[in-house]
Amino acid sequence: MRTLLALTTIAVALSFAPAGAKADDYTLTIKDHTFSPAEIKVPANKRVKLIVVNDDITPEEFESKEMKVEKVVPGKSKAVVRIGPLKPGRYPFVGEFHEDSAKGTVVAE
Repeated sequence: MRTLLALTTIAVALSFAPAGAKADDYTLTIKDHTFSPAEIKVPANKRVKLIVVNDDITPEEFESKEMKVEKVVPGKSKAVVRIGPLKPGRYPFVGEFHEDSAKGTVVAE
């Protein structure tokens, strides 16, 4: 009986986890040459994965000099960008092809 209860508890807990997402995966979406969310909070001193989804038909380059990363994301596709470990602080990023509108910040806490 205890085993059945434990398995049921585990199954219920797993049903609330997003499919395919891990605790250290964060998703950024590019649409109309802007990032959403514009600010993303990540744990400090830990390497994380950003999944950058480009919903626009044109390519965009995710770039951050402070995080030392550049990645071109073709239109209507997605790319993985690994960042960190980052010290606590704020790290700006831009879409280099549309810097006037595609801006955001990673906050390491």
